[in-house]
Amino acid sequence: MSRTYRVIQWGTGNVGLQSLRALIRNPSLELVGLHANAEAKQGKDAGELAGLDVVTGVAATNDVDALMALKPDCCVYMANGELRAQDATDDMARLLRAGIDVVGVALIQFIYPAHGDPALRSTLEEACREGGSTLFINGIDPGFSGDVLPLAALQIAGQVEEIRVQEICDYSTYEDPDFTGVAFGFGKDETAQPIMGMPGMLTSGWGAMIRLMADALGVELEEIREVYERDFAKEDFECPMMPVKAGECGAVRFELQGIVDGKPLIVAEHVNRLGLDQAPQWPKAPEGRSGVHRAIVKGNPDVQLECFTRGEDGDHNTGGVQATANRVINAIPQIVGMNGGMVSTLDLPWTPSRNLAG
Repeated sequence: MSRTYRVIQWGTGNVGLQSLRALIRNPSLELVGLHANAEAKQGKDAGELAGLDVVTGVAATNDVDALMALKPDCCVYMANGELRAQDATDDMARLLRAGIDVVGVALIQFIYPAHGDPALRSTLEEACREGGSTLFINGIDPGFSGDVLPLAALQIAGQVEEIRVQEICDYSTYEDPDFTGVAFGFGKDETAQPIMGMPGMLTSGWGAMIRLMADALGVELEEIREVYERDFAKEDFECPMMPVKAGECGAVRFELQGIVDGKPLIVAEHVNRLGLDQAPQWPKAPEGRSGVHRAIVKGNPDVQLECFTRGEDGDHNTGGVQATANRVINAIPQIVGMNGGMVSTLDLPWTPSRNLAG
């Protein structure tokens, strides 16, 4: 008989909404607590906050001591960590010290723990040691597209000349202007300096994938190079992400290149548009698709794997957010059974969903 895992969730934002729905619907996971910062959410049932027609009996709270007293097996940490790195670290460390395992999508630098900020990593490592607990950070991109997908492609590869992972996606239906929109630089003219265009920012976010793959290949990186470019709208338009005027950024393309022997060996490439008509000169998803995650191994033989997601509302961005949450939720049985520490995809066996639709 399979075990049921007691979990709490921390955070109820864009990814947290989808995570909460997934936890409520998964019979092998028992949601016993929910953390929410917003006063308007306090006391509301998790089912209501998830937009589901169910009553779970779990009310949102910001009382961390009360949540920890529930002695959950695991916390699903879905709060934003990129804009509040120290706070997110302190939150997770508090749980880890109490012996509560943590899976999450915050602090994506720790997809490959050795890549992350040494001071933050030291805090989390010490918390894991003190509590005998395990921390796993992942998602879809950064995450699955840059570790599981290329690792799968490499299973049937021979000689390898280059590994390229791509996210090519129309972000126009993704309503996240305050974080994704600002970070990418959408809706800003060419005089603006977007966060992701600043030296080192791309490496901070996506460099973990490059270093993880270098570890998997057994190679030493000479450097990680950054490429960031924008394309500007030719005319005004509106989309759920934000309104964009002519001359403002409607598409972003970037690359991180892991250099070995003087040339790119491991490349993470993004092409993100606010509409399929933006930046037609850049790589596109296959005909009829609004987005793709792709792993390309160039060599002998060439290997290419493609992944498409579609959410329960039919939208590819919703599917991507659901996949982001499910990547770490599905790992809970493996994480709870581990011996502690900060772990990556390289430390885990396959983590398939076992939640069969009835």
